Amino acid sequence: MSSSKSRNQVWDEWQDLVKMTQSEVEPRLDTADSRSGGNAEEGESSGDKSGRRIAQIKDTEKDGLSQNQRDHMPKVLGYVKPHLSQGVPDSAFERFEWRYPLMTRNHDLVKETSA
Repeated sequence: MSSSKSRNQVWDEWQDLVKMTQSEVEPRLDTADSRSGGNAEEGESSGDKSGRRIAQIKDTEKDGLSQNQRDHMPKVLGYVKPHLSQGVPDSAFERFEWRYPLMTRNHDLVKETSA
C-alpha cells in the first residue's frame, strides 16, 4: 500500500467518505456530462474509469480486496479529502461543478447531509 496509514485506517476513512453505491454512481458515469470531464481515455474520462473501480471496491468485502484495490483506495481519499476541505461553493453553478467530480469518486455531499 502506498499510504503510510494502516489498512484499517484507510478502510475506516473509505467507509466515511465513499458514500455512493454502484447502483447510485453508474447512472452518473453514463452521462455525456460525466464523459466530457477529465482526461479521456478510449471515450471514458480518467475520473469515470476511477469511479467504476471505486464502485467495484465499494461492493467488495474488506477481506476480499485485492492489492490493486487496496492501492487505489488512498488515491481516492487523496482526491476527495482536499476537495471537501475547500468548502461548499456559494453559487449553484459552482456547487454543480464542485459536486459532480466528487460524485464520480463516489462521494455525494447531498447524500451525506440527508442520511
